[in-house]
Amino acid sequence: METAHWAVLFVEVADGVKISESLGETGALALIKGVLGRLEKIAARLSGSVVTARGDGVVYEFSEADHALRAACEMQISVNTLAQRAYGRLRIRIGFAYGPVAPATDGEYGGTMDLCAHLVALAKASQILASAASVEALSAGLRARCRVLPPSEIEGAGKGIVLCEVQWRYDPAATENNLTRAHLVQDMQMALKLIYRGNILVVNRNRPMLQMGRDDSNDIVIVSLSASRLHARVQARDGHFVLTDLSTNGTFLLAEEHSSEVCLRREEALLGGRGWIGLGKSASTHGDHSVRYTLQPEIA
Repeated sequence: METAHWAVLFVEVADGVKISESLGETGALALIKGVLGRLEKIAARLSGSVVTARGDGVVYEFSEADHALRAACEMQISVNTLAQRAYGRLRIRIGFAYGPVAPATDGEYGGTMDLCAHLVALAKASQILASAASVEALSAGLRARCRVLPPSEIEGAGKGIVLCEVQWRYDPAATENNLTRAHLVQDMQMALKLIYRGNILVVNRNRPMLQMGRDDSNDIVIVSLSASRLHARVQARDGHFVLTDLSTNGTFLLAEEHSSEVCLRREEALLGGRGWIGLGKSASTHGDHSVRYTLQPEIA
């Protein structure tokens, strides 16, 4: 039987010992459990599933390489935001690999899984590392976010492997390393179009943030009792468009490329492609509570 190819993420909380020393064992366990719960929701929304959990780390698998890398970037952004709000030392490191994954034998997977474990061991806090071979499985736009590092010998992985660092933050200096000026200009010229009751608003370089809710002071005034007065915010951040829930009833996100809907409760999510945002109730039923969004190149 042919072995299936999967994208694998190994996500690990960095500096677990220091967190335990600062918060105590009980506090550290609660914090890490909460963080891993947030990450699992991100993976699930991008069609990922948990393979195994080991201490402070979790292994996820995805059928699509692009979904896996988008999840990795969103995980870093989510934890970075949480660290700024709650605990400054909280960081994660991620290994990304794509290749054949055979069913586990006596708890061991080998191959791609082992490579991913080596990558996360090499990664620094707040870093995503991938093998260059795995990067080739990505679409052109995501490959442009991967910066080649000097070749490294990885014990147990055979011959020397070329490593790549994934630029999950927007970094102009990365133009010197595999991010061509054309790719950079393309990233900078993306815009997010939001449509509500026939009105169109755009988040871009000129308007990097807008708010939605029932109150008349919002950029998009939602005519629905399910929405809070200040319900949600959309903003451009680190080269991405981020949706933040600020409400009582939650913000529902339904992306066209995914069949499952996610409910954000004081949480954030990246917006890509196109889909619907439901304020206070499901976005699957379009109405006065729902906003249509589309990510598109900005017209100069």
